[in-house]
Amino acid sequence: MKTLYGIQYLRAVAALAVVLFHAAERSGEHFAIGAAGVDVFFVVSGFIMIVISEDRHLTPRGFLKDRLLRIAPSYWIVTSIMVLGSLAGLFPNLVLDPVHLIASYLFIPVASPSTGEMWPILVQGWTLNYEMFFYLVFAASLLLARPLRIAALALVFGTLVLVGQFAAPTGSIMDFYTRPIVLEFIAGAVIGRLWLAGHAPHPDTGLMLIAFAILSFAAIYLLQFNFNTWLCAPLAICLVSGMLAVEKGGALPRIPALSYIGDASYSIYLWHTLAISVVVKAGMIAGLPTAAIVWVGALLGTLLGIVCYEGVERPLHHLIKHRRIVFRIPGRRAAD
Repeated sequence: MKTLYGIQYLRAVAALAVVLFHAAERSGEHFAIGAAGVDVFFVVSGFIMIVISEDRHLTPRGFLKDRLLRIAPSYWIVTSIMVLGSLAGLFPNLVLDPVHLIASYLFIPVASPSTGEMWPILVQGWTLNYEMFFYLVFAASLLLARPLRIAALALVFGTLVLVGQFAAPTGSIMDFYTRPIVLEFIAGAVIGRLWLAGHAPHPDTGLMLIAFAILSFAAIYLLQFNFNTWLCAPLAICLVSGMLAVEKGGALPRIPALSYIGDASYSIYLWHTLAISVVVKAGMIAGLPTAAIVWVGALLGTLLGIVCYEGVERPLHHLIKHRRIVFRIPGRRAAD
């Protein structure tokens, strides 16, 4: 897939927004709108899945294998660090339970014994439970003719949301998978199909969509509205559509640093809370101002994610790719 810098920039901004959200939340400050970075991630994810499947003859098994190898190793490492840290007494509020532990590794939403929420051991991993579910449904759609795939996805997720509105019990696994947030994947998929068909707004319209989304997010934050999916999803859709329109019109500048953060966004998302936890504890002991704790925590959380991207995620992917090449072509050099 050709690099789309607009998508890279959105991944970077979304990751940084989530980092700032967690840094503020753990310091007792208010930046709830930062969590809307997840809405942007989900729309982008739906877009990417459609685009990468366009020119490749993907099988359901091959697709799921690729996604699992892309997502799971780093996540399992961070989860294991959380488990070991809990056993060592570093995370006194983390309660370990065998069922919850296994479910966390398998991307199955189970109520946390620590909070009662449908969160895995690594709290931000709740979004990966949605991602994996979307991948499963998307993999099944690959058995259909290409023109039918989005309709099938929309039917499945639309039905789930309707069930959730009328029948899903609160706090259950059915409640988790029937929340409106799953529709963001479909929105991204529709944007991807339109993009592949050459349908994108005019760049000027794209700029207006971006401006509208940013101003609306700012209004939500400043007015301290209780944001939700119905409010944030349309803004995330505007942001993604607008960015793609500007890029298609050739008006998007190249910002290497932001593009790099986009590459590292998954590692930043996984690892940042470890650094934030340390900064918050140290900052409170030292009596630092809350604002300083928030910004230092966000900065060090981002830096830790970048370090782990270079030191964990990239080497893991290289190792996996290398081993897979050797496995598929026995008796030949890996460089062939």
